[in-house]
Formats: sequence, C-alpha cells, structure tokens
Amino acid sequence: MGEQSTGSDMERELERGLRETGAMLEGHFLLRSGKHSSVYFQMALLLQHPEWAERCGRWIAEGWSDAGIDCVVGPAMGGVIIAHEVARALGCRCIFAEKDAAGRLTIRRNFQIAPGSRVLVAEDVVTKGTAVAETVAVLRELGVEPVGIGVLLDRSGGNRMDIGVELRSLMQRTAPLYEPDDCPLCRQGLDLIKPGSGKVS
Repeated sequence: MGEQSTGSDMERELERGLRETGAMLEGHFLLRSGKHSSVYFQMALLLQHPEWAERCGRWIAEGWSDAGIDCVVGPAMGGVIIAHEVARALGCRCIFAEKDAAGRLTIRRNFQIAPGSRVLVAEDVVTKGTAVAETVAVLRELGVEPVGIGVLLDRSGGNRMDIGVELRSLMQRTAPLYEPDDCPLCRQGLDLIKPGSGKVS
C-alpha cells in the first residue's frame, strides 16, 4: 500500500482539503441526530473531488491494512463514496446499506455477505453514530460481526452511542450542539438549514 502517512500529516492535509473545498460550513443546521449546530461538515463537497476521495480512503485503509478485510460497507448516502475508496485501497469489494420503504436500513440490490466475513464499516461523519450503529445491526442480523468502523470525521466529542465496535477516525472535531427546544440560534431567528435539502424553516 506504499508508505503510510502519520496521523499528524493526515490531519493537516484533511484540514487543508476541508478549507479548499468549502466542506466546513457555518450557519444554523439541523443534524441527522435531530440536534442543531452552528457548524456543519459537508463531506460531499470534499469527496466530490476524486483525488481527495482516493486520498481519504487510502488513509482510512492504512489503519486496517492488516485486518484481512473482505468487504467494506457504507451507509447510504454519506458512507457510499468513502466506503468505495477504502475498499479500493484495501483491494476488496464494497457494498452499501440503504433504507427500505419503511425507512429501515437494510442490505438490498442482491448484495451478499457470507456469515463470518471480515467487514469494515466506513462513514464520512459521525455525530451521534446512528447510521453506523444501524449498519452494524444489519450486519449482525446477517451473521457478520464487523471488524471495525473507519470514519473521516468524528464530531461526537465522545458523546456518540456505544456501538460495541472499535471506531477509528482521521479527525476529531467538536462543534456546538443544541437541543431544538434550547437552541440559541433558533432564538436569534436564524433560518434552519437541513444540509442537502435546503431550508426547513
């Protein structure tokens, strides 16, 4: 896989990428967890650039290169691109989990994972950890215990749910998080943005 980068090198480069691509946004955001924040990391703006997607996937893969990974699984939508690039770097296949008609995350499209496979879950950003936790649960239902979780950015500040699987991230950053009924940004009357879908109020 070539010479490995040090953690500090990776973090500096990733910070540069976030700045260059405008992937770190400021405003009033509704996060997937339901909380509000003044900062949002829109990793799609970074990963739309193949050179950055490849680089980030390779960096995550370096941490799992000796784990004998058979398949990388990413929760749609945020985890799809990075999971593909991690799998490319590891030399294995990639699939994704997506919501069914009932809104439940599942493995579809005739993707198959044999029980006992060594699987890595990959995601772009973790705040509460809901998507990766649901992905892990789906895999366990299939008889697969994930080896680990590789993430670009962990912004949980240590407050994510306990998934019972080792999680490693390239970067950790915290940002203000507010409950909807106690949000100073709401009290200021700032428009609430649901990233990826425009204003919600």
